[in-house]
Amino acid sequence: PESGRVTVEEGVVFGHGGGRELKCDIYTPPGNPTHAPGVLLIHGGGWSSGDRTQLKGHGILLGRVGYVCVAAEYRLSGEAQWPAPIQDVKAALRWMRANAARLGIDPDRIAVSGNSAGGHLSLMVAATPNVPEFEGQGGNPGVDTSVVACIGIYPPVDLKPDPALTGAVSMLMGEGASDAAYAGASPITHVKPGFPPTLLIHGNNDELVPEEASLSIYRALRKAGVSAELHIYADQPHAFDSSPVFGRQTVQVMDLFLRRYLVESEAAPAALGVAR
Repeated sequence: PESGRVTVEEGVVFGHGGGRELKCDIYTPPGNPTHAPGVLLIHGGGWSSGDRTQLKGHGILLGRVGYVCVAAEYRLSGEAQWPAPIQDVKAALRWMRANAARLGIDPDRIAVSGNSAGGHLSLMVAATPNVPEFEGQGGNPGVDTSVVACIGIYPPVDLKPDPALTGAVSMLMGEGASDAAYAGASPITHVKPGFPPTLLIHGNNDELVPEEASLSIYRALRKAGVSAELHIYADQPHAFDSSPVFGRQTVQVMDLFLRRYLVESEAAPAALGVAR
């Protein structure tokens, strides 16, 4: 019945960037929740392509188990260079928190999750709460941009030395970007105690972002005393979760992680074949 379906609201304006509207899609669990955990979803595409619809599967599957998900767009590198993407993503996070009642979420229980370039942005959001240079002018100034938990799925973590991503990173950073600028845009340089609990997911046959990316930031997080876990899937390439089987498995892992760090009660309904 319709009452048991995840509601999808598309094309909602959450802010402005570069003189244009920035939009998101909202995935609301059945039953019109009023105090649900929220998840900001960030798409990949090498910072130069992709759109918010890429994570529709994640939005629906997570919505079924009780998370209100917001899949947000951001300015791509052909339109604006760093730090525009993280400023737009943080604008979406501020909008979620400022509009918590309208969305039916608890403003104190918001996580961020992203794939590939979106995983990079997810980690950067987690690493730099309320840092002025990354906040931008996307609306709702002064609203907190911290998150309770972070998920990075095959994320680039150190932008400077990654040969497979040189072209995409150059477009993102702009010609002549300094070593300091590259370091500032690399999540691994921001790891410190107090970093939110983090889940990393990777395939060990990734042709674009080597598994060492997730391994390296996992080791750094653990050294800093951060709660972190890493799931590596054998023989899987970049974007392996686009396969329905792996997509469903990925969301099961995400749900288990988020329940531990984001959900205060174990009362959410059983779904996705995961025992509660």
